[in-house]
Amino acid sequence: QVQLVESGGGLVQAGGSLRLSCAPSGRRSYISLDMGWFRQTPGEEREFVAAVTWDGGRSGYADSVKGRFTISRDNRNAAYLQMNSLKPEDTAVYYCAAVPFRGPDSNFHPLLSAETYEYWGQGTQVTVSS
Repeated sequence: QVQLVESGGGLVQAGGSLRLSCAPSGRRSYISLDMGWFRQTPGEEREFVAAVTWDGGRSGYADSVKGRFTISRDNRNAAYLQMNSLKPEDTAVYYCAAVPFRGPDSNFHPLLSAETYEYWGQGTQVTVSS
């Protein structure tokens, strides 16, 4: 099993930055994982933010965060979301998600969908004040 431990959320003023971290743990935390970040506000569906493949070779972003957010990996299988130029509309609970490596020629597009992922973090609150 894989558990995802998130950290880095908090309160920041508009225009500021935060860096979210997601570290896999558990008996299968060593396996290669494609990973993504989603966010959710009360009464809304979970929304795709960014995703990255197991090796960091491919990544994708929601239009609303392109040019402001950067997703990355490290050699310990963790994932990060650097969020710059934050806006009040970025306020949400942010969730890390992971799915075991789907193969070297797998289509990237499914990583934009929450249904693709098998493992989820507990969520971390990000609040951007105006």
